[in-house]
Amino acid sequence: QELRSGRFWQGVLAELVATLIFVGVVLGASAAPGPLAPALAGGLAAGGLVCTLGGPQANPALTLALLCARKLSALRGAAGVLAQCAGAALASAAACAALPDDTGLVTRVSAVGTAGTALAWETFATFQLALAAFAATEHAIPQAGLALGSSVAAGALAAGPFSGGSMNPARSLGPAIVTGVWDDHWVSWGHPRTPSESPG
Repeated sequence: QELRSGRFWQGVLAELVATLIFVGVVLGASAAPGPLAPALAGGLAAGGLVCTLGGPQANPALTLALLCARKLSALRGAAGVLAQCAGAALASAAACAALPDDTGLVTRVSAVGTAGTALAWETFATFQLALAAFAATEHAIPQAGLALGSSVAAGALAAGPFSGGSMNPARSLGPAIVTGVWDDHWVSWGHPRTPSESPG
């Protein structure tokens, strides 16, 4: 019955389009040197998507967090994650075709620390992002776009020097699929998906 619902497919399409836009913006900004441009681009894109598309997650980590908190059905969650990964792969393919050098597209563990350090920072950054997303959803605050955008930018700047600051498994998966570079890719998927069962 859920598969026959127009709202179900609208939601899935919104996840695909939102992830395509988000990942495309971040990957385009990643061509600039340093972590500031992709962090700001990701924050602005996330805030804009919340305001224009009504708050798609565009992030498997957030979708799985909502699923764990029973705010999404299993079918809706699975379809959302698949749509997000497809959108990220499409954006990554376009970025690889458009940019002369694709080495900056893949999130990697930096030489500053180990994979364990990167995992810790990625977990922390995703935790604060999930907390902001849950709070914005639960309380329906009018500044939801600003809150989520700021959280994305802050997390990317904090974790960027260690793990690339992805906080979004789809953002890491898309470039890995397109480039074939899977070094320490598990860090992007290995962190906890939810700060608690019901943080709101």
